[in-house]
Amino acid sequence: MTPDVFRLTNQTRRHLLQTAGLGIGSMALQALLSKDKTEAADEATESSKGVRPPMLAPRAKRVIYLHMAGSPSQLELFEHKPDLQKLHMQDCPASFLEGKRFAFIKGVPKILAGQFSFAQYGESGQWISELLPHFASVVDKAAVIRTVQTDQFNHAPSQLFIHTGTPRLGNPSLGSWINYGLGSVNENLPGFVVLLSGGKTPDAGKSLWGSGFLPSVYQGVQCRTAGDPVLYLSDPAGMDRKLRRRMLDTLAQMNAAEFERSGDPETQTRISQYELAYRMQTSVPEVMDISKEPKHILEMYGAQPGYVSPAESADDPRVLYKGDDPTFPNNCLLARRLVESGVRFVQLYDWGWDHHGSSLGESIDETLPIKCQQSDRAIAALIRDLDQRGLLDETLIVWGGEFGRTPMMQNNVNTELKKGYIGRDHHPYAFTMWMAGGGIKGGTAYGKTDEFGYYPVESPVTIRDIQATILSAMGLDPYRFHYLYQGLNNRLIGPTDEGKVLNDLLT
Repeated sequence: MTPDVFRLTNQTRRHLLQTAGLGIGSMALQALLSKDKTEAADEATESSKGVRPPMLAPRAKRVIYLHMAGSPSQLELFEHKPDLQKLHMQDCPASFLEGKRFAFIKGVPKILAGQFSFAQYGESGQWISELLPHFASVVDKAAVIRTVQTDQFNHAPSQLFIHTGTPRLGNPSLGSWINYGLGSVNENLPGFVVLLSGGKTPDAGKSLWGSGFLPSVYQGVQCRTAGDPVLYLSDPAGMDRKLRRRMLDTLAQMNAAEFERSGDPETQTRISQYELAYRMQTSVPEVMDISKEPKHILEMYGAQPGYVSPAESADDPRVLYKGDDPTFPNNCLLARRLVESGVRFVQLYDWGWDHHGSSLGESIDETLPIKCQQSDRAIAALIRDLDQRGLLDETLIVWGGEFGRTPMMQNNVNTELKKGYIGRDHHPYAFTMWMAGGGIKGGTAYGKTDEFGYYPVESPVTIRDIQATILSAMGLDPYRFHYLYQGLNNRLIGPTDEGKVLNDLLT
């Protein structure tokens, strides 16, 4: 097309009609986005004003969420299934395989009996594995949910689903939602803190504590148990606190001018984050210093101040796991200190619970006991410690993985039982989670699975149900609690009302 013809084409009525719709549509889209930005800017400004009133009468004021990344086997920890022993190492029934998708199982696998003994504990008489003797001693404080289901069977999508409400990237995490909905109690500390152990980040990465489409002021702040608690928080060499204050004041003026010009809510977020970081320089080291705890508390958790495990920096940390590694206990003690200081949501991710039995360091018979030794004592100590301080009734503790493990032995590498290589594949149809503390009826056994632990036969629980229950316990109505983004009222529980609050678990 020559320049003259091109110019004439752009002047025709047909060309106007062809392009006007797009132009009008663009203006409408811009209007919607501008509204979203205005509301986001208002929310970012409000975030600096502290606590927000709940929507419902809250049962809990704070959450400690313990996620065992990789997914522990419910059949070795919580599901006592004697009938599996009768079918041990026999071919799996066809009904278990027809129409099912597995991550690794091939052909016809063998049924695998539970590898550890069970007994009943507490007044509730709940069946608990020999691998969890400390949790068994406090089981009457917890509601054990044995029928959780998910529609994802790979790690990253499953982790995203349970923590952000969607198996895809881009949505806010549970901690961000609660931080946004209720605000921060302590203006000198983040409202949402993340602690890691096990040597690796979960498969879904830092998106698990990201703020998604919420202003980034609500994202989780990852802290470390040794060294600087937060990377890059300290002032550079040669800069004292007075100079830092002058620099931040100047930056705030520049950012305020930019916000007046653009209306970009992230500009307000930057101002808030700079100020929070300045306050955190003095508050965080104090809270994160577990050496200030008395000896009997450190011993109760199995904590060791300043310890850095070699597994935390190893290429394959699993081969270096030791049962007395204090990294996770340190994090549990830190979680108690953080909620005691006003942090709204503390997330612990402990990697290394993916026990396929395909390689050294990932077996049910050898590695699972080590992971239980690392965590069981500390979790029971956390429950007791919060209780003795009068904090348990206001602190909701959630424990679980992203799915469960199959009643069948994984067979893509080993088809026969071999010490150190016994494993199970991913199982989304029924797995166990538990809750304790804030608003939870202790000693509750919720749901029942079939004789093989394959499907729920009573009270199935979805991921949406878990999310709705946590929000409700915190005083947030899961059906009305939303954030306007791209013209839609987005919710943690998704666009439908399929998620139900598990009122039978709540006081």
